[in-house]
Amino acid sequence: MRLWARGVGYAYVRGKPVLQGITLEVRAGEILFLLGPNGSGKTTLLDLLGGLRLPGEGEVALDGRPLSALSPRARARAIASVPQFHEPPFNFTAWEVVLMGRAPYVRLLGQPGPRDRAAADRALEALGLTGLRDRPYYTLSGGERRLVVVARGLAQGASFLLLDEPDAHLDPANQHRVLRAVGGLVEGGLGVVATSHSPNNALLYAHRVALLAVGRLLSVGSPPEVVTPDLLQNAYGIPFVLVGDAPRAVLPALT
Repeated sequence: MRLWARGVGYAYVRGKPVLQGITLEVRAGEILFLLGPNGSGKTTLLDLLGGLRLPGEGEVALDGRPLSALSPRARARAIASVPQFHEPPFNFTAWEVVLMGRAPYVRLLGQPGPRDRAAADRALEALGLTGLRDRPYYTLSGGERRLVVVARGLAQGASFLLLDEPDAHLDPANQHRVLRAVGGLVEGGLGVVATSHSPNNALLYAHRVALLAVGRLLSVGSPPEVVTPDLLQNAYGIPFVLVGDAPRAVLPALT
């Protein structure tokens, strides 16, 4: 299964595009990081890839079919979108939150069946959350909540998982826990796109990186090709320095 954006543009206000001419492939079995400064269009592009917004220009297609031609249910079975924050209206258990990912397979006014419950159990197990199964969602730590929401997306059974800043507002240990767990999912062929404000997490966990600035793609390629001082300075407007070799890191330069 292939997910493509071709020549995509989008504007919230006519004449003021936030994305222009974006062409990008999302591949199965890899993590693609979307990097760029605030306002560069990362979350908007993620919404377009998930079919949550329709492009003003160009097309987003799944296996050659425009996403706009798919029903919401069919689209949800192929692409799972995981927001940065999830606040359920009631204090469901972790398992109940994950079970919500099975909504595309449940009939209107129907109840989740054995296959849906088994899928929720597998998703919890895949992310090492079985011990939290019956814990109320609001009693979990930030990292645990983030993993539960990722598990909800995994339970959806989609081919592509779109994550909006899965490493945001987490300490380094929980960032590592979440991103390492996501990395384990792609080994089964899942395609993952993650927005992030951390170039160093992209160096550690991404297979490919797309760097955006002012609504355009500056570069797409492997982490060492894209996460460079020169390209980051073009995107963020400040100088960076490269530290180390293997592993390496980039830091803002002290001036």
